[in-house]
Amino acid sequence: MKRELILTSEPINEASLIARRTMSGGMGAVVNFLGVVRGSEDGKTISAIKYEAFDKMVRHQFHLLFDEMEKRWPIESVRLVHRVGVVKVNEPSLWVEIVAPHRGEAFAACQWLIDGMKRIVPIWKKPVA
Repeated sequence: MKRELILTSEPINEASLIARRTMSGGMGAVVNFLGVVRGSEDGKTISAIKYEAFDKMVRHQFHLLFDEMEKRWPIESVRLVHRVGVVKVNEPSLWVEIVAPHRGEAFAACQWLIDGMKRIVPIWKKPVA
């Protein structure tokens, strides 16, 4: 399974990421997820979220998730981009792409990966008023 993991303070350029996609002829599904910053957190209006991450540990935890995902589904590739630093409301903070033979596998793997990320990956967020 091909893997790409990017932690960046730069804005996520979804069009550029999609343009760089590669996949074999046997793949029939591509699932993309784009997570954006909402305008409220815990019922309070915010202007942004500041994301902080311990880079080495984040990479380790993501690769553990990728290893497990590879065991569960016949995924050809996974690409994940997560912003760090200040991300304004309505800006993307997370982009995920899963390439698989069938849509069911791709959707299931994508949801499982995002749920796992929220559970074990040490990325902290702090609302900015």
